[in-house]
Amino acid sequence: MALMFTGHTLFLALMMFAVFTFEESVSNYSDWVTFIENVDQYEKQQLEGLSAEQKLKKTVLHPSLYFDAEDVQALRQKAHTSHFHLFRAIRSAVTVMLSNPLYYLPPPKHVDFAAKWNEIYGNNLPPLAFYCLLCPEDKAAFDFALEYMDRMAGYKNWLVENAPGDEVPLGHSLTGFATAFDFLYNSLENERRQKYLEKIWSVSEEMYEYSKVRSWGKQLLHNHQATNMLALLIGALVAGVDKGSQANIWKHTVVDVMEKTMFLLNHIVDGSLDEGVAYGSYTAKSVTQYVFLAQRHFGINNLENNWLKMHFWFYYATLLPGFQRTVGVADSNYNWFYGPESQLVFLDKFIMKNGAGNWLAQQIRKHRPKDGPMVPSTAQRWSTLHTEFIWYAAEITPQPPPDYGTAKMHVFPNWGVVTYGAGLPNSQTNTFVSFKSGKLGGRAVYDIVHFQPYAWIDGWRSFNPGHEHPDQNSFTFAPNGQVFVSEALYGPKLSHLNNVLVFAPSPTSQCNQPWEGQLGECAQWLKWIGDEVGDSTGEIITASQAGDMMFVSGEAVSAYTSAMKLKSVYRVLLLLNSQTLLVVDHIEKEEDSPVNSVSAFFHNLDIDFKYIPYKFKNKYNGAMMDVWDAHYKMFWFDHHGSSPVARIQEAEQAAEFKKRWTQFVNVTFPMKNTLTRIVYLFYGPYVNVSNCRLIDNAKSGFQISLSVNNTENTISVVTEYQNLKTRFDYLGFGGFAKVVHENKVTKFGLGTESMEKWIKNNRVVFPFGFKVNIIAGLILGVSLVILAFQWRFYISFSKMLRWILILVVILWLIELVDVWSMCTKPICAKWSSDMTRLEHDKGNKAKQIEGSPVVLPDVIITSLPASGAEILKQLFFNSSDFLYIRIPTPYLEIPETEFEIDSIVDPCEWKVSDVQNGHFRLIQGWLQSLVRDTKLHLQNIHLYEASRSKIAQHSAMSKDKKKRSKKRESLSEQRSRARGSQDKDAEYIRELRRHLIYYPNARPVLSLSSGSWTLKLPFFQEILGPSMRALYVVRDPRAWIYSMLYKNKPSLYSLKNVPQRLAAMFKGENGKGKCSLNEGYAFEYESLRKELSNSNSNAVSVLSYLWLTNTAAALRINGDLQPTNYQLVKFEDIVSFPQKTAETIFAFLGIPLPPASLNQILFATSTSLFYLPYEGEISPSSIHAWKQNMPNEEIRQIEDICCSLMDHLGYPKFIE
Repeated sequence: MALMFTGHTLFLALMMFAVFTFEESVSNYSDWVTFIENVDQYEKQQLEGLSAEQKLKKTVLHPSLYFDAEDVQALRQKAHTSHFHLFRAIRSAVTVMLSNPLYYLPPPKHVDFAAKWNEIYGNNLPPLAFYCLLCPEDKAAFDFALEYMDRMAGYKNWLVENAPGDEVPLGHSLTGFATAFDFLYNSLENERRQKYLEKIWSVSEEMYEYSKVRSWGKQLLHNHQATNMLALLIGALVAGVDKGSQANIWKHTVVDVMEKTMFLLNHIVDGSLDEGVAYGSYTAKSVTQYVFLAQRHFGINNLENNWLKMHFWFYYATLLPGFQRTVGVADSNYNWFYGPESQLVFLDKFIMKNGAGNWLAQQIRKHRPKDGPMVPSTAQRWSTLHTEFIWYAAEITPQPPPDYGTAKMHVFPNWGVVTYGAGLPNSQTNTFVSFKSGKLGGRAVYDIVHFQPYAWIDGWRSFNPGHEHPDQNSFTFAPNGQVFVSEALYGPKLSHLNNVLVFAPSPTSQCNQPWEGQLGECAQWLKWIGDEVGDSTGEIITASQAGDMMFVSGEAVSAYTSAMKLKSVYRVLLLLNSQTLLVVDHIEKEEDSPVNSVSAFFHNLDIDFKYIPYKFKNKYNGAMMDVWDAHYKMFWFDHHGSSPVARIQEAEQAAEFKKRWTQFVNVTFPMKNTLTRIVYLFYGPYVNVSNCRLIDNAKSGFQISLSVNNTENTISVVTEYQNLKTRFDYLGFGGFAKVVHENKVTKFGLGTESMEKWIKNNRVVFPFGFKVNIIAGLILGVSLVILAFQWRFYISFSKMLRWILILVVILWLIELVDVWSMCTKPICAKWSSDMTRLEHDKGNKAKQIEGSPVVLPDVIITSLPASGAEILKQLFFNSSDFLYIRIPTPYLEIPETEFEIDSIVDPCEWKVSDVQNGHFRLIQGWLQSLVRDTKLHLQNIHLYEASRSKIAQHSAMSKDKKKRSKKRESLSEQRSRARGSQDKDAEYIRELRRHLIYYPNARPVLSLSSGSWTLKLPFFQEILGPSMRALYVVRDPRAWIYSMLYKNKPSLYSLKNVPQRLAAMFKGENGKGKCSLNEGYAFEYESLRKELSNSNSNAVSVLSYLWLTNTAAALRINGDLQPTNYQLVKFEDIVSFPQKTAETIFAFLGIPLPPASLNQILFATSTSLFYLPYEGEISPSSIHAWKQNMPNEEIRQIEDICCSLMDHLGYPKFIE
């Protein structure tokens, strides 16, 4: 399933429509106005904090930035005990500084200081000053620090002369100088204190003025803004003791910007930063310091921010084997710019508290190289030692993350990055693969820019993705940890440096004519503002791991200019084993596309290991890299079998403030037809590849036979990936690829199973070929007998011929009947409907035993109202595979029959026999129409004119409330409101229609809001057949009752008139109400009926019995459904374990979980930015609010009533 990147307009419309239909749910970034309330809260909070701090500062002396004066003695003690390893690193850094003062001291003359990028001086000052605080007896270090600060205080400014518009060096100097002043304050004489304080004040004032006019003052989530705002904050905190009013303005400015930053970061569900690992560590350094300082000084708590909770994986899942090198994915060096040990210990102490951060920081420090290109920069390597020491929690035992030691795939759904094999030791079997195909700025920023939810966001002007690369569908490969194909690192933004495809001739080529790569290339920074560039996207279509194999694919056509008229640039990667990577490019173009050539590039920055030409089996051209006599090889061919000779060359590129050499393999293929497929195979020295060929090249997909280590692997991949029906037809399940090998079939996204089951279930007693041989033998034998009879009895020739013809006809009829009975093709019609159903069921059972669904899924979602089932919309919304439909809506009402469906519940179970006996024919026909021919059903809905009465009926749910409002409204206001609601309802139907125009094979997902349907799934099953996939959502009764009674004012219990409706439900024959129509009364409801007649009942007891009876009845009734057709889902699992639960649901549907859907469900459950109707914000903590807010006696009452079923569903007692 793919996100609708090709239907961007449709996605936008759907998202905006979700905002307008709040009564159903609010999807990604939809209730934008809530941030206004958050801003007010932040403003109030920070002003209170600033006021309190002002009073405090009158009595508190320095140090106060990160700790108080009374904490110094404890820090000194830790330096010789629990923190000794960090103290040793700080002491070593100071020793190096003292040994080379000419290099590490700021130059005596300002002209020399301003002549080069000078952040080194601000970065090295805090660890030096912190050492002096820990070791006051070291006079040499203290004198060195004084000389250091005297020189900096004497400069007229701290800017870099050849970068007058860049205040980042100024920010580093201000941060370092003010921090050092805070640490050394009590050791300075008054004259120096005053001199240094005046310098901090003047530079802070200068920084504040720059923040109002420079781009970094407006560009959020950018390393420049975080760096400079932190500097201004530290300057204000340190210098604001005596001049509080002006310093408070600076603090207010910083808090306003940084709280917006934290708010936006909360949208990024995977903990990533779009600027890549290196610059991400730069930004995160400032963010973690801000979070600490804001809490310490203003009481602003950001520790529940979801981005912080996930940020650990940004470091862990990007590490190549050996803990030294990372994949950068944007401007980068070989690993990090700042830290990341400081950030990791911060995360462990304040966020995770599980030892993983301390462990990874320990591994990185332990494996830091002593020389070579991966050594940290001298300007950055020590800058976070002081914060690492301050934040390190020795009481948290370092321990690796769960499943450490085995290669795992990690998906960053917001960033658009997939990695495999990260965070492992360097060994022969530990391989690393990365793949990138994402949206400009990351999914969250891209969507915010395009859907314009916040008034304070000014499109792309509020962001700066200039450090990103034109790298959609790029990949890296490091078998055995040895980099074979690498990324571009820091350098000019050119597509061919990023292992992606370029095309020629392009009418819009700007550099390297006539070739053109992806949008935004050709400059030092990515051009993110311009024609089409702001809409540049890639999309990870699927990413699945199966044992040691991984399959990932991405679409990047939207990253190329529309002038080239490309329809698809789809790249798939299959890691077959730790040594073998198969890459296939599938390219489609329009008939009138000007493009006739495509060129692929594969880079390696390890210039010590040269690419040289290589030929596979004297058939396919390739290249090889010799690493100490270990040969890493690649070769390629297209779907015609052509394998052009590559150009292998070295090139020099600009990088940071130096040059970087790279080498690359460049191979160019012609694009004669509208469809081109190119196969590349990369493999290491420990495998033997004996064969690789394309065995099927269909329009919808391809098959490759690949023999590795004497094992044949048949790889099937669908390229028409947006068509669910095509995927089922080509692969036999709803995924994107499968591999058949060694009597096993691996279906990526669903798992691996033995082929023996499939063979056994498809085996027949007499195979067709064997039958033909038997028949031929019979004919031959009979012919010999007839000849013998003719010879013995002198039968005439005509009579003999007659007997032979009769025999042939008889044999032919026998064979015809046999073939007819065994035929499964559509052309072979059956004689009766019973025979059809019997054969259909047999075929289904055989394929279900094989382990995969055999029909396209029709999804039904049902639950009690207020159980949170609406959150599942995030799994199906905006999908090429599904069409999410809410039932009922004004234009999609349940047909009116003799049985009225109650909006809450009813006690009537509908059975298979109801379908067979012709009950509820109108509903049967309506359901079949809606599911079997959704497009026609929606087209037949007459908007506006024919539905006004229905809209009026739908609106009559709260008559009393409506009547009261009408008294206050004029007639024109009433008409205007009705017209607006009607327009909104009609637009919803139009959006559904448009979705089916883009994706005609999208399967319906019916979200049924009434709890009545929970008892009617067997009825659905009989109508829909084996295609039904029912999801029954249950919720903890305590949370459900809390939501019904306390989440809203008036309560949902009152709003829906629950007592009256329940009482009306039991009126009628024998108290069974309308269920007497079909004698399907669920006996579990007797306990509820008795409770309603109990004079001592209350709202809590009534709702407890309602939950108990409905849930018990639903579990009993639906327990007879097959596991392939029915699945129970706990709402708490969706919110607390969203990825695992979503994967389970999609496996139930026979489809791998798409990264786009994963991102949507993570956003809904993890950020506290998603709202459900009648529920409010959703988060793992909010769904347990009943524990704090509900009276204990009510909790006890619920548990006493529901305990048996709660125990069955895994809901433990809260009150014993």
